[in-house]
Amino acid sequence: MRSLDAIDRHILLELQQDGRLTNQELADRVGLSPSPCLRRVRALQDEGIITGYTAEIAAGAVGLAITAFVRLRLSSHATGVVDSVEARLRDIPEVVEAYLLAGDDDYLAKVAVASFSEYEELMRTQLRAIPSIAGITTTFAFGVTKPRSPLPLG
Repeated sequence: MRSLDAIDRHILLELQQDGRLTNQELADRVGLSPSPCLRRVRALQDEGIITGYTAEIAAGAVGLAITAFVRLRLSSHATGVVDSVEARLRDIPEVVEAYLLAGDDDYLAKVAVASFSEYEELMRTQLRAIPSIAGITTTFAFGVTKPRSPLPLG
C-alpha cells in the first residue's frame, strides 16, 4: 500500500465527515481541481482504502431502542469452529458489528434490537446456537457518549 500524502488524508477526512459531497465540493475543500480530485478518490477506492459509502441511521428513530455489547468466548479455536462462528455472526442481522479480540474473550458483537424481550429471543435462538460457545456476557448501553467519528488521520 502506498503512503498517503496530506491531500489524500484531507480527502479521506472530508469524505468521513460527509460522504455525500459532490466531486466539485470535495475538490474545493481540499484545494484541487475536479479532475485530479476524482482521480485521487478513485485511486483510494481501487486500493481498498475507501470501502464504501453509507447513511448513518438513528437506531432509536427506527425502533431499535436497545444496544447490547456481547462478548463471546469459544471452547475451541479450531479453524472450522472459528470459520463457523464468524459466518454465523455475519448472518445475524441484529449483529451490526463484530470484532475478533485478543484477551479473555474471543469476539465482541454490537447488537441492535427493539426490546429486551427481542434480545432474549436472539440470545436463545441465535447466539446460544453458535457452535463451541463457552460463554456469553452481555452489557447494555444506556446512551452514546461519543458517536462514531472520523478516523484520526493526522
